[in-house]
Amino acid sequence: MTEINLPDVLAEVTEAFRRYEAALTGNDVETLDALFWSSDQVIRYGATENLYGHDEILAFRKARPSKGLDRTLTRTVITTFGRDYATANTEFTRAGIDRIGRQSHTWARLPEGWRIVAAHVSWMEG
Repeated sequence: MTEINLPDVLAEVTEAFRRYEAALTGNDVETLDALFWSSDQVIRYGATENLYGHDEILAFRKARPSKGLDRTLTRTVITTFGRDYATANTEFTRAGIDRIGRQSHTWARLPEGWRIVAAHVSWMEG
């Protein structure tokens, strides 16, 4: 049976998630790029775009505006399954935007460390 939320694994994924959040709001494209799986199989469905593969995700990151990225996270839930798989889901708000953002990550422990292998971002009315 898979062990859920082993404390050491949960701490590792939580730290990776925090690193991602700091890189996202700070527009640290290098760190964001490093935290996504470097593969043609990685997927990121965004609020207005569907990105397939590492190269498309990186191109999107490099082209997006670097202002207005601050946000407030709510209802963050990180769950680990065994030692090598995890999900991270959160809701977020941005000042001046009357919608609730939702973000989902699937994380996998790869030889190079924890990496996002699938992501989804969407908005719903607040």
